Amino acid sequence: DFGDFSKALEYYEKSLKIRELALPPTHPDLASSYSCIGLVYRNMGEYSKALSYFEKSNSIREKALPEKHPNRAVTNSDIGDVHRLMGNYEKALGFLLTALSIQENVECNPLECATTYMNVGETYREMKDYTTALTYDQKGLIIREEKLPKYHPDLAATYHSMSKFYFSTQEYSMATKYGQQAVEIGQQNLCSTHPHLVEYRETFEKCLSKRKIFY
Repeated sequence: DFGDFSKALEYYEKSLKIRELALPPTHPDLASSYSCIGLVYRNMGEYSKALSYFEKSNSIREKALPEKHPNRAVTNSDIGDVHRLMGNYEKALGFLLTALSIQENVECNPLECATTYMNVGETYREMKDYTTALTYDQKGLIIREEKLPKYHPDLAATYHSMSKFYFSTQEYSMATKYGQQAVEIGQQNLCSTHPHLVEYRETFEKCLSKRKIFY
């Protein structure tokens, strides 16, 4: 819930202050702090603040790391995801595909690559390019199902994305199946008022109501 986000922010901001005093301004650890704070703001729905911190992180990583470093990809993916959430789909794709151009060509964490695939898929879904969206969604889904435990929160997010995809293409039976999986995993990990679980439930209920009409 938002109490947890506030605690996380407090922790990361204290850590950032220590690092800002102890480290030179382009040290990669500072970029990590900015990225962590950006992620919290993104999860809180404060996208402008999230973008500001991700851009600070990116600015440091561009100076401190080689062009094809996996962390450069992660920052590009984070920036792209926030642009997607803000409705800037073309801009989002630019950053996300830059991230993938690194992740698909160097050895990196496959789960980070899966996150980028899912973000690209979501972006294409929002742009109503459903064929391309499904290609990327399925790549992300395969990696996460292979690498994550059955009830991992990232799997809930993946199933929720798949549910939204199939809802968009009016395949309500598949949408309901994935929506139910998202809710079941979300209930294992999140409190009942957590914004992610609330969203999973809303999507699942929409799928159920459509399914009743069409089946």
